[in-house]
Amino acid sequence: MKILSAAEVDAALDDLALIDRLDALFRAGCEMPVRHHHTIAEPTGPGSADAMLLLMPAWTRGQSAEKGARHVGIKVVTVFPDNGKRSLPSIYGQYLLLDGTTGQTVALLDGTMLTKRRTACASGLASRYLSRPDARQLLMIGTGALAPQLIRVHAKVRPIEEVAIWGRRSDQAVRLARELSTTLPQALARPVTVRAVTDRRQAVGEADIISCATLSSVPLVEGAWLREGQHIDLVGAYTPKMRESDDEALRRARVYVDTRAGALKEGGDIVQPLANGVIAETDVIGDLYELSRGQRPGRAPGDVTSITLFKSVGAALEDLAAAELAVTAQ
Repeated sequence: MKILSAAEVDAALDDLALIDRLDALFRAGCEMPVRHHHTIAEPTGPGSADAMLLLMPAWTRGQSAEKGARHVGIKVVTVFPDNGKRSLPSIYGQYLLLDGTTGQTVALLDGTMLTKRRTACASGLASRYLSRPDARQLLMIGTGALAPQLIRVHAKVRPIEEVAIWGRRSDQAVRLARELSTTLPQALARPVTVRAVTDRRQAVGEADIISCATLSSVPLVEGAWLREGQHIDLVGAYTPKMRESDDEALRRARVYVDTRAGALKEGGDIVQPLANGVIAETDVIGDLYELSRGQRPGRAPGDVTSITLFKSVGAALEDLAAAELAVTAQ
């Protein structure tokens, strides 16, 4: 059995190779039961916050598996909100990859790094289909662990020349911009300018691609600020009560999701407009299954006017694709 640490998972995964792998597995499909949520009541005693155990299984079957290889995978995630009091992360994750014909353990991988990498590359896959090929200006809203991953991937998919970073805490945006000013040009092997910004409205209006990865419960991207030809990538706000875009943004945009089953039930950016009648389920043009199979149109060649919006909540298929690639690359 292989054991891959966070650093080993990170080193094993190439962004563009992972985007290709995700594209292939969305096109082929796999078995993906609904994720399991289990509440662990007051884990440290009366009055402590309830914890959560999440199980995300997926498996390839028959001819849907690349080159006949079959795997079963499951991500185990724990969310213990009170861990901050102990100076510990609130979320831990591990990924178990099994042989699909025998059930034998193939590998145990760090699930936190796996999640970061596959989440960013799912956005990169969506951008391939939905953003303008000549997109050169990227705005990153949010300064957390996903921000540098998303910035790097978007800049590999499109010829990004300028990156603006906005965060609720301007010092964190400045710190991330300073760090990426050195590391991003090295990763891309080309010049790119990175700067922190404080005027979110102006930055939204200037960007070709807007990527958000926050835990916001109030919209950070307003439809009135948008202009023709933009692509909005919404990665945070992963519960029905959270939101990164307002109703007007949904009205103006051509809307896509990673999976209909997940985004229409879990992502507040889709759930809330559906609930209040701003959009209907039929207004969601397609998901990554349909885009990869050519069943729904993405951005047409030469289309410089459409606003596209992609909402991601994550899918076990993405974890499986990333785990298979990481183990193969070792």
